[in-house]
Amino acid sequence: MLAGSGGAGGQGGTSNGGTGGNGGDGGHARGLFGDGGNGGYGGFGRSQGRGGDGGNAGLLIGNGGNGGWGAAGTNSVAGGRGGDGGDAGILFGFGGNGGDGGLSGGLAGGGEGGTGGRGAAIGAPGAPGADG
Repeated sequence: MLAGSGGAGGQGGTSNGGTGGNGGDGGHARGLFGDGGNGGYGGFGRSQGRGGDGGNAGLLIGNGGNGGWGAAGTNSVAGGRGGDGGDAGILFGFGGNGGDGGLSGGLAGGGEGGTGGRGAAIGAPGAPGADG
């Protein structure tokens, strides 16, 4: 298969008493060309879900998917971590941006931002996500 982009990850589910679901990872591109899918957002819960990671691009050309956001925190629950950006292809393409960490809701801290994906020979790496 020469080309095909990855699909987006789903959003993490909400939990009333437990951990919020993590966002699904974006799919990796298949073959030589194609973009990685974006990661899904983290779900809310007693502890917050992490954003999904962005998928990697095709082998030669394509952009990495962006990481999903971590769920925002509450007074007693820290925000979830942002997902990491996917890597670009070898020749052309941009790395995916890291997802932002979930914002702090008060006493508990915000989530850590995800890392940016690797850029191609022609193309910039992705930016890291902001800490919550």
